[in-house]
Amino acid sequence: MKKREFLQLGAQAGAALTGLWLSNASAQTATPSVLRVLLEDGANTLDPAGTGYNQSSINLTWNLYDRLVTYGTKPVEGVPGAMIYDYDKIVGQAAERYEVAPDGRQFTFHMRRGAKFHDGTPVTAHDAKWSLDRVISVTTGKAQMATGSLTDPSQFEVIDDMTLRVTVPQADRFTLPNLCVLFPAILNSKVCKANATASDPWAENWLKTNAAGGGPFKLVRFASDQGFMLERNEGWTNGAKPGYARVAAQVVPVAASRRAAAERGEADIIRGLSGRDIEDLKGREKIRLLGIPNPGAATFIALNTQMAPFDNKKVRQAIAHAVPYQEIFDKVFYRRGAPMFGGKTDAAQLVFPQALPYTYNLEKARALLAEAGMASGFSTTFVIDSSLAKIAEPTAILLQESLGKIGVKLKIETLPSGQMATAQAEHRIPINMATGTAWLRNPDYYFRVYYSSPTRWNYGNFKNEEMNRLTSETRYETNGSVYNTKVKRMIEIARDEVPLILMWSAFQDTIVSPSLRGYTYMFHGQLELRHLSRA
Repeated sequence: MKKREFLQLGAQAGAALTGLWLSNASAQTATPSVLRVLLEDGANTLDPAGTGYNQSSINLTWNLYDRLVTYGTKPVEGVPGAMIYDYDKIVGQAAERYEVAPDGRQFTFHMRRGAKFHDGTPVTAHDAKWSLDRVISVTTGKAQMATGSLTDPSQFEVIDDMTLRVTVPQADRFTLPNLCVLFPAILNSKVCKANATASDPWAENWLKTNAAGGGPFKLVRFASDQGFMLERNEGWTNGAKPGYARVAAQVVPVAASRRAAAERGEADIIRGLSGRDIEDLKGREKIRLLGIPNPGAATFIALNTQMAPFDNKKVRQAIAHAVPYQEIFDKVFYRRGAPMFGGKTDAAQLVFPQALPYTYNLEKARALLAEAGMASGFSTTFVIDSSLAKIAEPTAILLQESLGKIGVKLKIETLPSGQMATAQAEHRIPINMATGTAWLRNPDYYFRVYYSSPTRWNYGNFKNEEMNRLTSETRYETNGSVYNTKVKRMIEIARDEVPLILMWSAFQDTIVSPSLRGYTYMFHGQLELRHLSRA
């Protein structure tokens, strides 16, 4: 679809659709009932638990489907007019209310009466049961749901048409939060069963290109390389109705085109601009920028703790003091994030990720290398994921220059994304740059995923018996004081052993029209459309 067609949105909002988007209206006269969005890339599936789903697919599946429960919202500190998900406040969605048994092992969900799927079929506990059975059976959902002790269909019991009970073997702090994430969407089981086959009992093939939801928006049109059109579900009863009647999202892969559109005010939401573009645009008249960090994410330099010389803690600490943090943060990332360096020397806050107590100090780095018996330095290789080269390559060059000053020779090598993922999973890389994002905000969950062996995402190949024991124990710890003590100890280990050198928590930078209201940042970083409206 051509750019001109996208800009011709909205005046005939009630008229028939022409192709994928509305026509016959200029950007300046577009109806307020149409939200115009520019995205960097398109969705590759409509299945909320689709194998190999990309981030852009979340823009659709999050808004086409409901879950039993969802996170509440709260204002973003320091970003006027923006909201963020409230991890500590879980509210009903497809379920109008829920109860937790005193022992924390049973959750009873009361489905919202009057709620219907997009085709008019009532939403029942039977649909919720089938959907949960599905999510613990398909590849993508299975691993995530298991982190909340949701592993067997027998755990999901239909009490009556409007009541579902979920039982876990023992109280698990991740059970309820897991029901809020992307995968356990409530699907129209009748429609899905009608499109399932003997070889595909969960209708995975059909759901790649078809929707069977009951969420706040309905799918009108979708083309992965062009964009999508949604319309408000006027019969939605699981929350306040969306402020926009339609959403028109266009894929604009060229960053320069997205920037030009931002400068001319041609869309309500524009994503995927570089740090340089944001630096140039911020502060300009009529440009409204929302930069929100993900509290569960950190970009870091990972050191392979099972590969010499990074198997020596003193060497890892030396590297942590030789990283030119501020220079990288300023010149490469244009300060578009929350710093994760130069933190306090004690773990005052029981949250993680948090700023580590390392600063650029070459004198201290040299002393630590001498203590490790490597005063003359060593040689190693920094491996870059080609898809992250715009950030990782200049970071590696600045790190190479800095490490050279303490005798460490850093070779830089680039791998295609597929090869990089395999090398990371097999822990064959000595040093590299990656980002770790945890959907669940408990600090022990982050340690469990990124610091505990033998997970795929243990980028530092960190093998520490105490950390492994603590991440296992805290998952089921019900005593708040004991839990806090164990979390503090995990933070101390991460700071001292430093398998990951934390750099920053990146902002989700979004250009929005001055009149847009209700922008909400969710844990997955993609669009939450139901709260948006025009002033």
